[in-house]
Amino acid sequence: MKKRVQLLIGASLMAAVAACGGPAPQTITPAPIPDYLAQAEKARADSIAALRAAEQAKARAEEQRFAERRRADSLAALDRGSEQLRRTLAEMIHFDFDNAYVRPGDAGVLDRKVPVLKANPMLRVQIAGNCDERGSDEYNLALGNRRAISAKQYLVNHGIDAGRIETASYGKERPIDPAHEQEAWARNRNDQFEILTANVVLQQP
Repeated sequence: MKKRVQLLIGASLMAAVAACGGPAPQTITPAPIPDYLAQAEKARADSIAALRAAEQAKARAEEQRFAERRRADSLAALDRGSEQLRRTLAEMIHFDFDNAYVRPGDAGVLDRKVPVLKANPMLRVQIAGNCDERGSDEYNLALGNRRAISAKQYLVNHGIDAGRIETASYGKERPIDPAHEQEAWARNRNDQFEILTANVVLQQP
């Protein structure tokens, strides 16, 4: 009887072990990241973002400097071009003694003015005729007027509106060379050109 009880106890223990199937598995929870590591990672991300922002700002500033330099260069070139055109318009022509005809060589000077005047249709100019010191005041005033009108008519014949050109005569009152000899007289027999339109920036033809 005692032996039988022992067998029953043994069988019960074996059944209990079989039902449990061994020890239960353990769940592993990851250790939390220490605060200083998270802070270091955030600082690194912030540093990268700040660096990128600085590079972008530098690129924008460089772009702006380049654009400003380009505008300044463009304005300087425009000023240089405008000044050259002013010199072309101001170039004098000269006349033979007691004559108001435009000489062939001086016609080339007027030819250079034509495209500038056409490219700047709002521009107005004055042509002033001048003479050397020989002859009376009245005669030289009349001769200077004929010289101014002669140059004006040449420009009008080449397509410039007559209303844009004023004429004047100073006779022998405004010599550019005060000497009393042939070379000075030749220089003083001229037409002088003046721009009447204020503060104009001349456009290239």
